[in-house]
Amino acid sequence: MGVSLSTARYLAPASFLYDFAAQQYGLLSTPSMKDVHDNNLSFWSPQPYFIGAFFFPQQICQLVWLYKLWKLDSSKPAEKKELDEIVKYVPWYALGNACIGTWMFFWNSEALKTSNVFVIINSVSQLYYVFTQLAPMNTSSTSSVLTHVVAKSFAGIGVLDLLHNTSVAYYKDMQPSTAVKALTGLGFAGLGAASDWILGSCLVYDLVGLSVGQAQIGSTGWSQMLGGFAVGTAAIVGLKNWFM
Repeated sequence: MGVSLSTARYLAPASFLYDFAAQQYGLLSTPSMKDVHDNNLSFWSPQPYFIGAFFFPQQICQLVWLYKLWKLDSSKPAEKKELDEIVKYVPWYALGNACIGTWMFFWNSEALKTSNVFVIINSVSQLYYVFTQLAPMNTSSTSSVLTHVVAKSFAGIGVLDLLHNTSVAYYKDMQPSTAVKALTGLGFAGLGAASDWILGSCLVYDLVGLSVGQAQIGSTGWSQMLGGFAVGTAAIVGLKNWFM
């Protein structure tokens, strides 16, 4: 799934604008995205403002990354190498923006099972790219660091989106079973063990958001367990990256 540089330079910002416009519509429409969230709660419902707080800095990183896509000169060998890494991710980036932008329309219509299809596509594709396609980060290259931040933040918040949307689409108003609790802990521990500090930080943030959200809806024990998972995942990520 590749595109040329000229295509990438229009495809990436176009997809960004589509997703951004869709999210603004979702925030301002009636019912709003938060209204739908508040009406549909389950055992993986996060504190909704945690998603918004993540959204703002992520948008800033994306804008700087898009600026690099346009600014770098492909006629210069060193800059061409940086562009190649950026352009390689563009189709996946555009797919993610298209999915999340379209997800919003179904979410606000409370067609939660349909909206979940777009979440699954986005989350799975972003995790696939991060773990199998993304080149090792060159810490001396701002463009490489930005590509890793954008891709891994998309994948990281995608994990939270997937858990959230799946739980409310199929398990509304349900409490977590023992199996759900075990799978949550093992899943985040496994992803944390495979993650660097960027993706790992996003996973810890996901768990904190889930913990706070569950506390607010009165699921105190589950909230405390999620908080423990956050501490455990942070320890796993920290130890792994310290030894690396």
